[in-house]
Amino acid sequence: MHTTTWSVEIFIGEHEDHTHAEARLTTAKSGRELSGEGTARRNPSDPDVPEIGDELATARALSDLAHKLLETAADDIGSMTHERVHLYR
Repeated sequence: MHTTTWSVEIFIGEHEDHTHAEARLTTAKSGRELSGEGTARRNPSDPDVPEIGDELATARALSDLAHKLLETAADDIGSMTHERVHLYR
């Protein structure tokens, strides 16, 4: 059995009522780097709870990263099979 570990780094920045997150993945074997981005905005009438903005922006960044990883896998399969590939979630 072979086990591979990939780590994702999350970078979160806040400015006033906006939160931005970037999720970065570097694959172990090829060293390919992928990143996803996400944002969140607090409604001015909502209480100021920064962790909620962090959670939303991070979830959106991870979702964006997941989509990009699927696209990368489809491209890799297509380059091997010489056919157009579309992967579904």
